[in-house]
Amino acid sequence: MTQEAGELDSLVRKRIRALRVAQGWSLEELAARARVSQSTLSRIENGQRRLALDQLVTLARALDTSLDQLVETATDDVVSSPMIDAAHAQMRWPVKADPGMTVIRRRMTEPPPDNPARMRAHPGREWLVVLSGTATLLLGNRRFRVETNQAAEFPTMLPHAIGAEGGPCEILGIFDRDARRGHQRDEDGTGPDRPAR
Repeated sequence: MTQEAGELDSLVRKRIRALRVAQGWSLEELAARARVSQSTLSRIENGQRRLALDQLVTLARALDTSLDQLVETATDDVVSSPMIDAAHAQMRWPVKADPGMTVIRRRMTEPPPDNPARMRAHPGREWLVVLSGTATLLLGNRRFRVETNQAAEFPTMLPHAIGAEGGPCEILGIFDRDARRGHQRDEDGTGPDRPAR
Protein backbone atom coordinates (compact mmCIF):
# COMPACT_ATOMS: atom_id res chain seq x y z
CA MET A 1 0.00 0.00 0.00
CA THR A 2 1.38 3.41 -0.95
CA GLN A 3 1.69 6.17 1.62
CA GLU A 4 -1.12 8.14 -0.08
CA ALA A 5 -3.45 5.12 -0.06
CA GLY A 6 -2.55 4.47 3.59
CA GLU A 7 -3.39 8.06 4.51
CA LEU A 8 -6.76 7.83 2.73
CA ASP A 9 -7.49 4.51 4.43
CA SER A 10 -6.74 6.05 7.85
CA LEU A 11 -8.80 9.16 7.05
CA VAL A 12 -11.85 7.09 6.04
CA ARG A 13 -11.66 5.02 9.23
CA LYS A 14 -11.38 8.15 11.40
CA ARG A 15 -14.26 9.73 9.48
CA ILE A 16 -16.53 6.69 10.04
CA ARG A 17 -15.82 6.78 13.77
CA ALA A 18 -16.23 10.58 13.99
CA LEU A 19 -19.57 10.49 12.13
CA ARG A 20 -20.81 7.67 14.39
CA VAL A 21 -19.79 9.56 17.54
CA ALA A 22 -21.32 12.81 16.23
CA GLN A 23 -24.66 10.99 15.85
CA GLY A 24 -24.31 9.74 19.43
CA TRP A 25 -24.39 6.10 18.28
CA SER A 26 -22.59 3.19 19.85
CA LEU A 27 -20.78 0.60 17.75
CA GLU A 28 -23.81 -1.62 18.25
CA GLU A 29 -26.26 1.03 16.95
CA LEU A 30 -24.29 1.78 13.78
CA ALA A 31 -23.64 -1.92 13.17
CA ALA A 32 -27.39 -2.58 13.33
CA ARG A 33 -28.13 0.30 10.93
CA ALA A 34 -25.44 -0.86 8.49
CA ARG A 35 -26.36 -4.54 8.92
CA VAL A 36 -22.82 -5.58 9.80
CA SER A 37 -21.62 -7.23 12.98
CA GLN A 38 -20.39 -5.07 15.82
CA SER A 39 -16.99 -6.79 15.75
CA THR A 40 -16.66 -6.15 11.99
CA LEU A 41 -17.43 -2.45 12.49
CA SER A 42 -14.95 -2.26 15.39
CA ARG A 43 -12.22 -3.85 13.23
CA ILE A 44 -13.01 -1.44 10.36
CA GLU A 45 -12.71 1.59 12.66
CA ASN A 46 -9.50 0.27 14.26
CA GLY A 47 -7.76 -0.65 10.99
CA GLN A 48 -7.79 -4.40 11.70
CA ARG A 49 -10.04 -5.18 8.72
CA ARG A 50 -9.56 -4.25 5.08
CA LEU A 51 -11.98 -1.64 3.75
CA ALA A 52 -14.29 -3.09 1.10
CA LEU A 53 -16.26 -0.95 -1.34
CA ASP A 54 -19.58 -2.66 -0.59
CA GLN A 55 -19.14 -2.04 3.15
CA LEU A 56 -18.22 1.61 2.56
CA VAL A 57 -21.40 2.12 0.51
CA THR A 58 -23.48 0.52 3.26
CA LEU A 59 -21.75 2.52 6.00
CA ALA A 60 -22.13 5.78 4.06
CA ARG A 61 -25.90 5.19 3.77
CA ALA A 62 -26.19 4.27 7.45
CA LEU A 63 -24.28 7.44 8.39
CA ASP A 64 -26.53 9.55 6.12
CA THR A 65 -23.70 10.66 3.87
CA SER A 66 -22.49 9.82 0.38
CA LEU A 67 -19.61 7.57 -0.61
CA ASP A 68 -17.94 10.60 -2.21
CA GLN A 69 -18.04 12.49 1.09
CA LEU A 70 -16.85 9.46 3.02
CA VAL A 71 -13.72 9.01 0.85
CA GLU A 72 -13.08 12.69 0.06
CA THR A 73 -9.43 13.54 0.53
CA ALA A 74 -8.14 16.52 2.44
CA THR A 75 -7.55 19.61 0.38
CA ASP A 76 -4.41 21.71 0.43
CA ASP A 77 -6.20 24.99 -0.22
CA VAL A 78 -7.91 25.30 3.14
CA VAL A 79 -6.97 28.93 3.82
CA SER A 80 -8.00 31.73 1.46
CA SER A 81 -7.31 35.44 1.50
CA PRO A 82 -10.02 38.06 1.00
CA MET A 83 -10.54 40.17 -2.07
CA ILE A 84 -10.51 43.80 -0.91
CA ASP A 85 -13.21 46.14 -2.24
CA ALA A 86 -12.08 49.49 -0.83
CA ALA A 87 -14.74 51.40 -2.78
CA HIS A 88 -17.49 49.68 -0.79
CA ALA A 89 -15.48 49.22 2.46
CA GLN A 90 -15.73 45.46 2.35
CA MET A 91 -13.80 42.22 2.01
CA ARG A 92 -15.11 39.23 0.03
CA TRP A 93 -14.34 35.53 0.27
CA PRO A 94 -15.72 32.96 -2.18
CA VAL A 95 -16.94 29.70 -0.61
CA LYS A 96 -14.95 27.03 -2.46
CA ALA A 97 -17.40 24.21 -1.76
CA ASP A 98 -20.26 26.27 -3.21
CA PRO A 99 -19.05 28.81 -5.78
CA GLY A 100 -22.48 30.46 -5.72
CA MET A 101 -21.97 31.57 -2.11
CA THR A 102 -19.98 34.63 -1.07
CA VAL A 103 -18.94 35.80 2.39
CA ILE A 104 -18.58 39.56 2.88
CA ARG A 105 -17.22 41.58 5.81
CA ARG A 106 -18.36 45.17 5.76
CA ARG A 107 -17.89 48.17 8.02
CA MET A 108 -20.85 50.56 8.08
CA THR A 109 -20.95 54.07 9.46
CA GLU A 110 -24.20 55.44 7.99
CA PRO A 111 -27.73 54.58 9.10
CA PRO A 112 -30.01 52.82 6.62
CA PRO A 113 -31.74 55.13 4.12
CA ASP A 114 -34.87 56.97 5.30
CA ASN A 115 -36.41 56.82 1.82
CA PRO A 116 -38.21 53.45 1.19
CA ALA A 117 -37.42 53.87 -2.52
CA ARG A 118 -33.74 53.22 -1.66
CA MET A 119 -34.45 49.75 -0.25
CA ARG A 120 -33.27 46.83 -2.42
CA ALA A 121 -35.34 43.86 -3.57
CA HIS A 122 -33.94 41.02 -5.67
CA PRO A 123 -33.99 37.21 -5.81
CA GLY A 124 -31.93 35.30 -3.25
CA ARG A 125 -31.29 34.86 0.48
CA GLU A 126 -28.95 36.64 2.87
CA TRP A 127 -27.59 35.74 6.28
CA LEU A 128 -25.61 38.19 8.37
CA VAL A 129 -24.10 38.47 11.82
CA VAL A 130 -23.09 41.71 13.53
CA LEU A 131 -19.44 41.43 14.60
CA SER A 132 -19.34 44.74 16.47
CA GLY A 133 -21.65 47.64 17.12
CA THR A 134 -25.36 47.65 16.35
CA ALA A 135 -27.02 47.48 12.95
CA THR A 136 -30.51 48.47 11.87
CA LEU A 137 -32.15 46.15 9.35
CA LEU A 138 -35.12 47.48 7.42
CA LEU A 139 -37.12 44.57 6.04
CA GLY A 140 -40.37 45.37 4.26
CA ASN A 141 -42.35 47.55 6.67
CA ARG A 142 -40.45 46.31 9.73
CA ARG A 143 -37.35 47.63 11.49
CA PHE A 144 -35.00 45.30 13.38
CA ARG A 145 -32.18 46.18 15.76
CA VAL A 146 -29.38 43.63 15.36
CA GLU A 147 -26.75 43.79 18.09
CA THR A 148 -23.25 42.33 18.37
CA ASN A 149 -23.29 38.53 17.94
CA GLN A 150 -26.91 38.50 16.76
CA ALA A 151 -27.72 37.21 13.29
CA ALA A 152 -30.48 37.80 10.76
CA GLU A 153 -31.57 35.72 7.78
CA PHE A 154 -34.13 36.72 5.20
CA PRO A 155 -35.29 36.28 1.60
CA THR A 156 -34.07 39.23 -0.43
CA MET A 157 -37.31 39.58 -2.39
CA LEU A 158 -38.45 41.57 0.66
CA PRO A 159 -37.34 45.18 0.20
CA HIS A 160 -34.41 45.62 2.58
CA ALA A 161 -31.62 47.93 3.69
CA ILE A 162 -29.07 47.80 6.49
CA GLY A 163 -26.99 50.46 8.22
CA ALA A 164 -25.25 51.39 11.45
CA GLU A 165 -27.08 52.51 14.57
CA GLY A 166 -25.43 54.86 17.06
CA GLY A 167 -21.92 54.48 15.64
CA PRO A 168 -19.94 52.24 13.31
CA CYS A 169 -20.75 48.53 13.03
CA GLU A 170 -19.18 45.60 11.26
CA ILE A 171 -21.16 42.77 9.72
CA LEU A 172 -20.28 39.44 8.19
CA GLY A 173 -22.78 38.46 5.52
CA ILE A 174 -23.32 35.30 3.49
CA PHE A 175 -25.05 35.75 0.16
CA ASP A 176 -26.29 33.11 -2.23
CA ARG A 177 -25.58 33.62 -5.95
CA ASP A 178 -28.81 35.52 -6.65
CA ALA A 179 -28.44 37.83 -3.64
CA ARG A 180 -24.81 38.60 -4.54
CA ARG A 181 -25.81 39.44 -8.14
CA GLY A 182 -28.56 41.73 -6.87
CA HIS A 183 -26.12 43.65 -4.69
CA GLN A 184 -23.48 43.85 -7.41
CA ARG A 185 -25.99 45.40 -9.81
CA ASP A 186 -27.05 47.84 -7.10
CA GLU A 187 -23.45 48.79 -6.24
CA ASP A 188 -22.63 49.26 -9.92
CA GLY A 189 -25.73 51.40 -10.45
CA THR A 190 -27.14 49.01 -13.05
CA GLY A 191 -29.85 47.27 -11.04
CA PRO A 192 -33.55 47.88 -11.55
CA ASP A 193 -33.94 48.75 -7.86
CA ARG A 194 -31.35 51.56 -7.99
CA PRO A 195 -33.13 54.83 -7.29
CA ALA A 196 -33.02 57.65 -9.82
CA ARG A 197 -30.73 60.49 -8.85
